Amino acid sequence: MNRTASIVLLACLLASGCVVYEPVPAYYSQSTYDRAWNAALGAMQDAGVQMTSAEPSTGSIRGTKDGMDVSAFVVRQADARIRVQFDVKGPAGRDPGLAARLSENYERRMGR
Repeated sequence: MNRTASIVLLACLLASGCVVYEPVPAYYSQSTYDRAWNAALGAMQDAGVQMTSAEPSTGSIRGTKDGMDVSAFVVRQADARIRVQFDVKGPAGRDPGLAARLSENYERRMGR
């Protein structure tokens, strides 16, 4: 019994020497495309555009404001950059500064 007690004591001592580390938390980093997409979507919302469709897979956002058709396109380019384009079509006199406001809202949301 003395030998069995020694083996159990030795096993306990060896097991107590093991160290278990906590996993390192992984932080989610938004892709450049997702960041640009969210900024374009938010820019249109900030300008009061009523969304009619938003399809991240194609990069197109469409909506209307005061009878004008408003669209945004978020496009991945071959050199890995992202291009964002806003288009406003309709009666010019309704809101002549809308396109500029969309661009400003986008730039602000991108932190520029």
